[in-house]
Amino acid sequence: MPKVFVHGNPETVAIWGPVKEALSERGVEDVVTLSPPGFGVPSPPGWDGLPSSYVRWLLEEIEKLDGEIDIVGHDWGAGHVFGLLAEKPTAVRSWAADCAGLLHPDYQWHDMAQVWQTPERGEAAVHAMIELKAEDRTAAYSGLGLPPDIAKSMADGFTADMGQCILNLYRAAMQPALAQLGSHLVALKPRPGLVIDATDDPYVGSELGREMVERVGAELLTLDGQGHWWMVTSPDKAAEGLIEFWNGVDQTK
Repeated sequence: MPKVFVHGNPETVAIWGPVKEALSERGVEDVVTLSPPGFGVPSPPGWDGLPSSYVRWLLEEIEKLDGEIDIVGHDWGAGHVFGLLAEKPTAVRSWAADCAGLLHPDYQWHDMAQVWQTPERGEAAVHAMIELKAEDRTAAYSGLGLPPDIAKSMADGFTADMGQCILNLYRAAMQPALAQLGSHLVALKPRPGLVIDATDDPYVGSELGREMVERVGAELLTLDGQGHWWMVTSPDKAAEGLIEFWNGVDQTK
């Protein structure tokens, strides 16, 4: 029964290392990490970077796996999971995701996202990141609280390909796109689901995410005092919460 993890922007699979280790220590070994095109792996020729294309990619990837799937999404990986649930909720046995505030009708994109969504300003911001020396990009990620090995992996992954995918993805997801997706999932209530609430995540408001829990019919895992990279800073509590959720899904079968 694969546990599939999908990361977001501007990230690589390295972010899942600590929580994978914590899960392994607790007997969970069948973990699959998927890298969305452009984010840690090259995008295929002609890739348009649209949310709908990432949903199709994710569906194709999980259809290659054997057994019922428990999926976990983070950041834009959560966005791809939400899109997958709206498209084909039966594709997975259960879902878990952070950033549920993205689905709230009052959600507004954070400042950096709004820069990426703005023509010329977005291109300039991406170009500036690419032009940084590798060690400076690594230092920038380290400044966000990431350990050196993960910071380096993410810094190395920030390529022109990633930059273009960022611009295409964020511009296609300008409001009301997310509000419409949220309305769809509220009506659908795909179960069983788990919202991961990292209370100090600065990019998506914790309060908005908690309001969406009941609306989408999900359970709640609260990670008090944790920020955007909760899987790195609190891997043991995250692993224990996920296992408890999965065990609950087992008991309802």
